[in-house]
Amino acid sequence: MSSTLIRNLTISDAASALDAMRATRPLVQNITNYVAMTISANVLLAVGASPAMVHAVEEVDEFVAISNALVINVGTLSPLWIEGMQRAAKQAVALGKPWVLDPVGCGATKFRTDFAVEMSRAGPAIIRGNASEIMSLAGAAGAGGKGVDSTASSDAALKAGKALALASGAIVAITGETDYVTDGTQVVAITGGSALMPLSTALGCALSATVAAFAAVRPPFEAAVAAIAVYGAAGAAAATRVTGPGHLPAELCDALHAVDADMIARYATIRVVEEVNV
Repeated sequence: MSSTLIRNLTISDAASALDAMRATRPLVQNITNYVAMTISANVLLAVGASPAMVHAVEEVDEFVAISNALVINVGTLSPLWIEGMQRAAKQAVALGKPWVLDPVGCGATKFRTDFAVEMSRAGPAIIRGNASEIMSLAGAAGAGGKGVDSTASSDAALKAGKALALASGAIVAITGETDYVTDGTQVVAITGGSALMPLSTALGCALSATVAAFAAVRPPFEAAVAAIAVYGAAGAAAATRVTGPGHLPAELCDALHAVDADMIARYATIRVVEEVNV
């Protein structure tokens, strides 16, 4: 990916991607955890996509074939779910469908970390996680230092994120106070959101679902940047209407339903922060 293309990613590009996604209304298959199912479905509907929560081994191959994008969230693991995730990822790659990996809790246990590493090598278009998840996944995959500190900042995870992108071939999105998207050689920073968002469960998982919706209509780097900017702008707008995290999910969905170029420009920024020659 050329530096020119990355430099040209703007708020206007995010708004254009949003319009394209809404016009297409992509069907996004979610293999996600129990806590995240409802909010992920509501977020996708609000922003303009069509959600489906389908994880049964017996139907994932068939459902991937009719979906426009797939998100695999490892938050709820069991042998049958693992088989469904493996089959879905394989089918998505075979059919050229973009899929997003959310390595929830990577680093917490060997079982979870080993499976997240396996899936990072299974052809995801985008890996989206918080700082500790990305640091742990990169370290376990032999791509950099391993870290599991849940208080790690996205800045601290940037080196690991770049290494993970180079090792996996995926675009890596690291979310935190500042969000970063990297292909391993270039980095874009996005600001937006609210400090209340981490206090409301599964909003990160719902972001991964949103990234998948945008990946149905834009290349992975642009999709990740656009989705994070749109989601962050809506989150920041929603936070102005609440006094705490309890009502934030509902307000977020309302903001996502209403988000447009003006809201994105008011509440989010997109900028290239570095280019790295490797």
